[in-house]
Amino acid sequence: MSNALKERIARGDIVTAAWIDTGSPEVCEIVVNAGWDVVVIDCEHGAAPLEDGLSLIRAVQAAGGEAVLRVPDGDDTTLKRALDRGARSILVPMVNSVAQAKNIVHSCLYPPRGGRGYAAPIVRASHYGRWTDYAQQAHDDLLLMVQCEHINAVPHVAEIGAVDGIDMVFVGPNDLSGSIGLLEQLDHPDLLKAKEEIERAGREHGVKLGTILGGGRNYSQLRDAGYSFIVGPADVGLLYAAARVAREEMTADLELIAEAGAAARDY
Repeated sequence: MSNALKERIARGDIVTAAWIDTGSPEVCEIVVNAGWDVVVIDCEHGAAPLEDGLSLIRAVQAAGGEAVLRVPDGDDTTLKRALDRGARSILVPMVNSVAQAKNIVHSCLYPPRGGRGYAAPIVRASHYGRWTDYAQQAHDDLLLMVQCEHINAVPHVAEIGAVDGIDMVFVGPNDLSGSIGLLEQLDHPDLLKAKEEIERAGREHGVKLGTILGGGRNYSQLRDAGYSFIVGPADVGLLYAAARVAREEMTADLELIAEAGAAARDY
């Protein structure tokens, strides 16, 4: 057993992904079949509660993709259920301190490295017991990412990233902007300064960084700034944009037909 996504990030690959916010297994399959081999299942802001989000992992894997589960919180029970049900790449929101990061790791790793509750022989993560040494190897298989999305976290990025068991610090620019009273002002100099501090910590201390597409930078610019995991479009946005285009095309077509009919009558 090995987490291919964790391996890709560890060797320095640039990994791109799409969001799944609708909570639909069919949409998961569509997005993976369209070429997005990594998707983030959002159980924080998306439509799927945790249990439904965990079931979506099956749809992603069956379609040939890798799933990252954004859990709704870093609570011990939340993380335990996510891990037991087979989530092996996890994104935890709103982690502002080293103490929080250490608590999250403690919840995710079995003793003696942590305090994860034991039910290894009966959970989906161990293939219901077929992976007989799961408890000894699970920590190696886990890709654990924590989100830096509050100004209080920014000075501690290097320390958070250095916590044993944390694989990546993921920057959430929207909430970060809100935490300094600049919600949605993603090009504001104060927000850019905070992001530059994070990126400098990543470069100087070898912290793997992830983020979302946007804020005035494309994939290649984010790559050059030091991000190795970049999450781009969301299924909701893709569907909405396609629906709007289809509607506009329909309206324009019918207007042409109406104009042609009116011209014929006038003639």
